[in-house]
Amino acid sequence: MKIAILGLAQTGKKTLFTLLTGRPVPDSRKPGEAIEGVAPINDARVGALSELYQPKKTTFAEHQFVLCPDITDSSTSRHWMDPARRCDLLCLLIRSFDSPDVFHPSGSVDAERDRTMIETELLLADMQLVETRLKRLAKEMKNNPTSEQILEEGILQRFNTALEEEKFLSTVELDSDEEQAIKSLDFVTRTPLLYAYNVSEDDIGKNFGPGVFTISCEIESDIAAIEEEAERLEFMEDIGITEPSLDRINAALYDALGLMSFYTSGEDECRAWTIRKNSSAPVAGGKIHSDIERGFIRVEVMKYSDLMDAGSEQGVKQAGKMQLHGKDYVIEDGDICHFLFNV
Repeated sequence: MKIAILGLAQTGKKTLFTLLTGRPVPDSRKPGEAIEGVAPINDARVGALSELYQPKKTTFAEHQFVLCPDITDSSTSRHWMDPARRCDLLCLLIRSFDSPDVFHPSGSVDAERDRTMIETELLLADMQLVETRLKRLAKEMKNNPTSEQILEEGILQRFNTALEEEKFLSTVELDSDEEQAIKSLDFVTRTPLLYAYNVSEDDIGKNFGPGVFTISCEIESDIAAIEEEAERLEFMEDIGITEPSLDRINAALYDALGLMSFYTSGEDECRAWTIRKNSSAPVAGGKIHSDIERGFIRVEVMKYSDLMDAGSEQGVKQAGKMQLHGKDYVIEDGDICHFLFNV
């Protein structure tokens, strides 16, 4: 999954990107250039499985992050939006900290003002796309319009109405055929959003409203710089943090995308796999290899908690808690799976 980090200048986007991916933003970065990096997702269950099985290889799930150019208003091209359109989720980083050492483009810190400005820019970007596409469709439909073109035009007109009412396109309900008709257009206001407020130390844990995640990039940088675990935990306790915000933000991103993890384990490898919630067993198997989905027979499932309680696969079997399921089984978060298939 690709996640765009978007925001105004001086919000802490580069710091957050580096904290998540471990990749410093190069000084040679050109204005308007997007930077990509991969972030392994710290998952305690993977660590526990690895400790139990002692495999040759341990593989965590990953997020791919795209650091987009700064959002600017009064932009006709909105080049900062181009890389974001190709992402699965937009993480909007909004500044909510004051510092005499970090200027604000608008002259003062006002998180709600900046959030409104960003939302307006997203709406304008989609309005521009709708207008451009409708003009092109009008030319294409002059002679013998196809049913596909008529369907798309109707959807775009509904989109235009919603945007004029300052509503995100995610509020417009579409059936599966309609979703397919506009899939290639990459409307940003149909993309899932996570609002992340970059706060000062005093505001860590403060409630900024539903759907808002808080993080102090400055504090997280200080935590990451402490090498000794005991010293790091003591520092976190002193400022009232029970777990690094980077772990929590990855969980929040998973939730915003409707994702979860299942696992495969053994002597060769313990690994986390990312799937959408409510995925069937064959679909989950297809994440490992397309042959598993195509030739699916059944799946053998252990619950993570059952394995930890029993201490071994044999213990799970002896307790009668090893489950066998067919193609209709819906994978649950934390399932440890072994797939049987034939092609």
